[in-house]
Amino acid sequence: MQALGQGRHQAFFVGGCVRNALIDAPVDDIDISTDARPERVIELAEAAKLKAVPTGIEHGTITVVSGGIPHEVTTFRKDVETFGRHAVVAFSTDIEDDARRRDFTMNALYADAEGRLHDPLDGLPDLRARHVRFIDDPEQRIREDYLRILRFFRFHAWYGDPAEGLNAEGLAAAAALADGLETLSRERVGAETKKLLSAPDPSPAVAAMAQAPILFHVLPGADAERLPVLVHLEQAAGVAPDPIRRLALLGGQEIPDRLRLSKAEGKRLHLLRDGIGSEAGTAELAYRQGPEAARDIELLRAATFEAPLPAALEDDIAAGAKAVFPVKAADLMPRYHGPELGRKLAELERRWIASRFTLDRDALLG
Repeated sequence: MQALGQGRHQAFFVGGCVRNALIDAPVDDIDISTDARPERVIELAEAAKLKAVPTGIEHGTITVVSGGIPHEVTTFRKDVETFGRHAVVAFSTDIEDDARRRDFTMNALYADAEGRLHDPLDGLPDLRARHVRFIDDPEQRIREDYLRILRFFRFHAWYGDPAEGLNAEGLAAAAALADGLETLSRERVGAETKKLLSAPDPSPAVAAMAQAPILFHVLPGADAERLPVLVHLEQAAGVAPDPIRRLALLGGQEIPDRLRLSKAEGKRLHLLRDGIGSEAGTAELAYRQGPEAARDIELLRAATFEAPLPAALEDDIAAGAKAVFPVKAADLMPRYHGPELGRKLAELERRWIASRFTLDRDALLG
């Protein structure tokens, strides 16, 4: 900021870093807007002995690394023609032009190097009221990038007031343009959906998505009815939000493919979905799948069947997690071999689990 200011340019922190600083939320990314052109940003950064990387120079963005922290520095822009994400833009020297290209009023907040707030589109009252509102015409903002439909629900889940509900004009526009979600890459949809489901309580936003219907386009066949129950159970148990756990409850068709989950995420989702209907008790789940999976499955069972969590949940998880089956294949050879050996080991393991892991090797082999 000092380098840009000394170069006689306007420079403002903008977007999420300002929004989150104002509500005392953690700041992850630092974005800076300036009237300096990209080449000028590089010149000033290098003169200040800062590393400048032209990560998005064609869009006016230079990543400047200071103190080991990357800062995305983007030249003010204004729309010349708009047709989705491929809009024709021009550089500008006007902060209001730049603000009007953003999605929500609470994201069009700027702060200078001294911490003075600049609010060209009156976004601060919306932030204070926890009201997620599109800038200008919601339909136009969405047509510029259909991912903004999901961002609308995600921002409500993270920053909105659940008691006030979603902005009516934004919700109507999202519902009217829901088909546009089909044009998005599955990677972008998956990333946005996981961010939404990572919110402390995404259930009001997801319920609105189900009614719109937006959820159908994202996860055909998903059912959001029991998500509030799961969130309540998580909070009561002191368990952190987890998008894969919540996806396991929502269900739907071809989730790993539709959301482009990683192999590890897809495997975990399959494990949790199967665990809901399995007959294995808590201790056995912890022994076979580990303590985290056991806890997740019991949360999902309780939410699915609207039942309380097992009274001895943590004791059973601890018992199963530390249990070690005392019989080895070599203990049964040469009397048993091949498939017969596998069946005998499985039988003894079932007996051992049923004893709550108390039978020792001699008792099992005797």
